[in-house]
Amino acid sequence: MNATWQALEQRCMDCRNCPLCETRNHVVFGVGNRQADIMLVGEGPGRQEDLTGIPFVGAAGQLLDEMLNIIDLNRDNCYIANIVKCRPPNNRDPMETEQESCISYLQEQIALVQPKILVCLGRIAAGRLIHKDFRITREHGQWMEQGGIWYTAIYHPSALLRDLDKRPDTFADLLQIRAKLQEVRHA
Repeated sequence: MNATWQALEQRCMDCRNCPLCETRNHVVFGVGNRQADIMLVGEGPGRQEDLTGIPFVGAAGQLLDEMLNIIDLNRDNCYIANIVKCRPPNNRDPMETEQESCISYLQEQIALVQPKILVCLGRIAAGRLIHKDFRITREHGQWMEQGGIWYTAIYHPSALLRDLDKRPDTFADLLQIRAKLQEVRHA
């Protein structure tokens, strides 16, 4: 781990910028290839993630792994992080103030990874990284280029666990992500 990554991770581990630090078991920093062409960003850790310190390890994480596998990706060739690094109580959505307290850590992660593609997992991440009024039901799978990075959003894996009707749209979005990844790698 180089010094910049190590310093960023240590700042996250020591963070006391918002009340989420009071109830966390672990800071959930991120996982994967730190030179990946593709980065996935969720909203925040859940219970299993808080217990392990690893993003997307519960049921939603298992589904995410299956989704990545469909498009020839895995945790070794992408980077996965969250908007907030500590679990909101009862898995509620992270509040705006909590997101504000944590967003600089994610921005630094993005700057260090330098992905060609950033996939927002769900409306919270998309609302933070693509545009404030993002509507996941209408705008999933759409692409936007910003600062040399292609952004898109798909349904969060936990939403797919609750609503099987969203899976066909997500499958189509995944195929678009694979095509875009091939395109940017050969550009």
